[in-house]
Amino acid sequence: MLSTEDFDYKLPEELIAQTPLSNRSGSKLMILDSKEKEIVDTQFTDIIKELSTGDALVMNNTRVLPARLYGQKVETDGHLELLLLKNVAGDKWETLVKPAKRAKKGTKVTFGDGRLKGEIVEELEHGGRIIEFSYEGIFLEVLESLGEMPLPPYIKERLKDQERYQTVYAKENGSAAAPTAGLHFTNELLEEIKGKGVKLVFLTLHVGLGTFRPVSVENVEDHKMHSEFYQLSQEAAEILNETRKNGNKIVAVGTTSIRTLETIGTKYQGELRADSGWTDIFIAPGYTFSVVDAFITNFHLPKSTLIMLVSAFAGREFVLEAYQHAVNGKYRFFSFGDAMFVK
Repeated sequence: MLSTEDFDYKLPEELIAQTPLSNRSGSKLMILDSKEKEIVDTQFTDIIKELSTGDALVMNNTRVLPARLYGQKVETDGHLELLLLKNVAGDKWETLVKPAKRAKKGTKVTFGDGRLKGEIVEELEHGGRIIEFSYEGIFLEVLESLGEMPLPPYIKERLKDQERYQTVYAKENGSAAAPTAGLHFTNELLEEIKGKGVKLVFLTLHVGLGTFRPVSVENVEDHKMHSEFYQLSQEAAEILNETRKNGNKIVAVGTTSIRTLETIGTKYQGELRADSGWTDIFIAPGYTFSVVDAFITNFHLPKSTLIMLVSAFAGREFVLEAYQHAVNGKYRFFSFGDAMFVK
C-alpha cells in the first residue's frame, strides 16, 4: 500500500517561482532518463535535441478564463469572492465562493459596474455554489472586462501581463488553471521544432482546480479524482496512430495532455480515436502507460496527484531523488518554474 506521505518532500519557500521569466523558454530543463536512472541539467531550448523527426508533440490548447470575480451582495453590500469552475448549463456555473457562509441560496450578487449579476441557486459542499448569471452581450467579453486570472494560492505576486498565464497556443476557453508545462514554449521554438519534422498535435482538457489540491486521504488508492472535460479530434487521433505505427514517440506536454491521451488509450485498448467527455483518471504507481512515451512537465506540489503521475512513469524513488537534485540546484518550482523532460 502506498501512502500519501510517500510522495512528500521538503521545499524551501524561496524556490516557489512567483513571477514568470522575461523569456518564456529561458528556464532550466532537467532531463530524467527513467530507464538509465540518469539526471541531466540543461536549458529548456535544448528540448529540441530530445525530439526526433516523425515524433508527435502533443499540447493542450485550453485557455484560462479570467475566472476570479469580486462582487457585492445586493441586500447588504457585503463582499464575496467567486471562482468560476465550470459551466453546468446555460448561464449556470459551478463556483467556489468566499466567505461561503454568507452565500446562501437566493443570495443576489452584482459585479463591477452592474453589467454582470448573479443569483445563488444551489449550495454545494466545500464552499461550492451554483450561480446563475444575467448580463447583456457576450458572457466571455463581460468576464474579460471584470474578471482576474485565477493564479494558484502559492503565487503571492500580482501578474502584470495576464497573457503570461496562457500558453502561446491557448485557444479553447474553459480552464480554471493553466496547463503550465506549455508556458515554456514560444512561437519561435515551436516553429523550430516543426522544422525538424516533429508533428505538433493539439487536444483540449479544461483544467479544474482539483488538479492542484494535495491528496487528503492516507491511502493513495482511496483518492477520488475530480472530473475534467477533454476533446481529441479525428485528425489528431490519426496523426498519433500514424506516429506509433511508424515507431516514433508520442511526447506529451504536461500532465493534462497525458491524462487525456491515457484516458482515450485506456478506453480503446491502446488505440487513439476522436473522442470527448469527462475524465477522472488517476495515474499513480502501478499504472501501465498505453500511449505516452515521454513528457514535459513542471515541478509539482508535495503529496499531489501530479507528483504521483510522474512517479508512475519514472519510479517514485527516482522522482524524489530528482526533486532533491532540483532543490539542491535551486530550480524554480510550480506554475512559473522550471521544467522536466521525463523519458
